[in-house]
Parts: sequence; structure tokens; C-alpha cells
Amino acid sequence: MTTWTRLVGTGFLCGFALVATVRGADLTDHLKPGNPEVKSIGPIAFGPDGVLFLGDTLGAKVVAIDTRDRGPAASGPLKLEGANQKIAALLGTDTKEVMINDIAVNPASGRVYLAVARGRGPDAIPVLMRVDRSGQIEQVALDRVPCAKMALPNPPNSGSTRAESITDLAYADGRLIVAGLSNEEFSSRLMVMPFPFSNSAQGTGRVEIYHGAHGRFETKAPVRTFMTYKIGGRPHIVAAYTCTPLVKFPMSDLTPGAEIKGVTVAELGNRNKPLDMIAYTKGGKDYILLANSSRGVMKIDAAGIDTQESITKKIDDKAGLKYETVEAMKGVQHLDKLDDAHAVVLTQAEDGVMTLQSVDLP
Repeated sequence: MTTWTRLVGTGFLCGFALVATVRGADLTDHLKPGNPEVKSIGPIAFGPDGVLFLGDTLGAKVVAIDTRDRGPAASGPLKLEGANQKIAALLGTDTKEVMINDIAVNPASGRVYLAVARGRGPDAIPVLMRVDRSGQIEQVALDRVPCAKMALPNPPNSGSTRAESITDLAYADGRLIVAGLSNEEFSSRLMVMPFPFSNSAQGTGRVEIYHGAHGRFETKAPVRTFMTYKIGGRPHIVAAYTCTPLVKFPMSDLTPGAEIKGVTVAELGNRNKPLDMIAYTKGGKDYILLANSSRGVMKIDAAGIDTQESITKKIDDKAGLKYETVEAMKGVQHLDKLDDAHAVVLTQAEDGVMTLQSVDLP
């Protein structure tokens, strides 16, 4: 989709909201009690004021909910062993029927939220769970929660690509950024939605990158995970793709009708799927922490990201920004930043048992 898309409101109870942004107002003020009626919960991300954004991949929409979780911020370590076992027990099912699709830390309280599917396939039941620092786990009710929702224009029609209508999302500076696929030929896209949601225009950018391992430009590969990040004082999106290019996009490029060409700053090794990424500072240096499916957790030195030349030729394996593998972080499925010194990771052991815990940033 190359133009701003106008979406018309369809109701007031968790409907497609028609609300103006009021400077200084609590972001929950415009959310109305209702049922978000999500078909799935995939990627999740927090904004301010305890607002949690849910990516409903099967329903092809994003939903904002008020978690009513505004702190005070907790402190101390977190550890929940057998997280998937405990979730299964609470839901009255077997661990084989539990999928944890994402995690997100509420910066207002330090509680960790988990996007869960009870069951497999399109008939799985979406569930939202949360865990506090003591390891206490509970289900978050969604049947009467203050919420608002926004449909995605031109989502994939069906099949496996429908699950990639939303691959990741993040909130920054009054905007929700959504990555995923559309049903168009130039299918990879980044969307910007002002929040609070309105029926005014939203920006949809078609995304093109150069994939060094494949030796070609690509427009159909979706962003797998991304973060917002300032480079040279300017807001950017730093995104990771399967097999594994790391690409930067200036936020200013996300304008109506844009065809966005990213700058590939690293090729981190093929046969690999990125899972989650965060940025942090340690010892006065900036780093990116990137969890992957088959190459462990990468600690990437971000010092040269502003000057790194774009990769535009086929490469055999790795190029661009350098990284080191964090050997102490094994089996990481998801991660999020907890505070300036710690991350929260969901790990899976060889026997399938999952543990949710806080760890020192390396």
C-alpha cells in the first residue's frame, strides 16, 4: 500500500476509535470498555500509562488495551521456572498445547506480559498472561477491558502469510509502528499509526532491502523483529530479517506513498531467524542485543551503525557490523529490556521446559 489509508470508525465499545490526541492527557482516557475480540495474540509491545498493544495476526488488526497496571515499579530479580508448565496448568491443558508468542515488559510496573496461544493452528485460543517479580503468574481478562482497535489495510488473504500480517510492533513518540506483510505484490511494509487511534490517515511504506546472502534486492521478505533507535540524533528503525540482514531506515522516510529502501548495515549469517532485539548502553558504549533461532544471542557493537556503508553485493556469510555470541545466554526464545542493567529472557531447555527470568545485560 503506497498511500495514506483512511479507516472509518465502526463503534464506540472497543471500536475503531475517532479520537484526537490531547497533549498531556493520559493515553487511556479514550479507551472504552469492551471486548477486543482478538482471533490471536502475536507480537505485543507497551506504550506509556500501562497501555499494551496486541498484534492480532489472524484478525489483521492491532488493539490497544488498558492493563490498569501503572506501578509502582518493582525491583529485584525475576525467575519463573517451568513457565510453560505453569501456564498449561492454569489453562487446564498440556504443555504441548501452549505456545508463547511474545513477551513484553511494562515499564510502569516491571511486570512481564506473555502472548499465549492455547492450542495449535487457527483455532488456538488467544490468552494474555502476566508475571510479577515474585514469579506470581495470572491471566489478564480481556472480556471487559478498556480498549481501541485499528484494522490493517490490505492484509494477506489466508494461509501462512496471514500469520505474517503483523511480525512486530513498537510504540514511539505518539506513534505505533507495525511491521508485516500485505496482499500486494510489493508486500513487505512498515505502517505508522498515530495513537490514540483515529480515522485520519495512516502511513504505509513499502519496504525494499538488499539481502547480501541472497545477492538481490527483496520486497517480499517481512521484517522479523525491529526496534526504534536514534542514529546521529535522528530517529530510525533498525530491523532484522530472516537469514540475517540487519537494516536501518530513517523514521522520516515513513511518509505517505513512500517506497522505503533500507541500508543493510550487517549480514549476520544465513539459515537463521531473528527473534527479538533490544538496545542498551554499558560502560559508555552502545550495543544491540539480538536473539536468533540458530545462532544464539548476538551482542552487536552499535558504534559504527551511523557510518557503516550499505551492503550491496552478494556475500558468502557475514559482513558489516561485528558481533560476539553471548555464550551465557542459551536457548533464548524471546527477550525484552527490563531496566538499564537487566533484560528479561524466556529460555527453553532441551527437555522443552521454559524459564522466564531476569539477567544482567552482557
